Amino acid sequence: MDQTLKYRPAIQLEDVHVTLPSRAGAVAILRGIDLDVSLGEAVAVIGPSGSGKSTLLMVIAGLERATSGRITVSGTDLGTCDEDGLAVLRASKIGIVFQSFHLVPTMTAIENVALPLEFLGRADAMDVAREALDDVGLSHRVSHFPGQLSGGEQQRVAIARALSTRPTLILADEPTGNLDLATGAQVMDLLFTLKERTGATLLLITHDNDLAKRCDRIVSVADGRIVDDGVAARVAAP
Repeated sequence: MDQTLKYRPAIQLEDVHVTLPSRAGAVAILRGIDLDVSLGEAVAVIGPSGSGKSTLLMVIAGLERATSGRITVSGTDLGTCDEDGLAVLRASKIGIVFQSFHLVPTMTAIENVALPLEFLGRADAMDVAREALDDVGLSHRVSHFPGQLSGGEQQRVAIARALSTRPTLILADEPTGNLDLATGAQVMDLLFTLKERTGATLLLITHDNDLAKRCDRIVSVADGRIVDDGVAARVAAP
């Protein structure tokens, strides 16, 4: 891969703060985050509960607004986007996989996967959704509703939905948190395989150190700050 392309930032955060109101006063969730993630890189974000990991993912996804600072994703300054613009960016360039599957219970697997494609006005939404379900080994489950699927199958549907638009960025927040160890390992094998196949950038929030070690770099967060961005380890690697 051309080195200038490899290290072009897919995600860039500059002095990002998130402060939220509470009955006890303002609470600082993120405190001056600076982070660059290169195109095609897989980065794990680890840290204790309440350290700000999920909020970090939410601001990168444009689902939470930063109080201050600058966030650039796939070349777009999120601060310049209105809610409609953020929704289009997410649908076209960002795939999000949560711990909770967030499937629409009244829609079949194929209808759930087709949702972001239909939002983009794709006439081939159902055909692409069918291919995405085939990619995750669920071609035999296209007409099943979420309640008829196991947890692992529901998460695979969620992954198919997240990747159906061929996003350049995958955001995954504890994607195995509701799965048993064996199923979780299968789901992550699938996610990494699809990430490599598409060349997408991956930002993974996890408590699992073994899972984090599968990524190119590990970023440690504590008390709303990055305490180790893993850059030294990446530079030292052969």
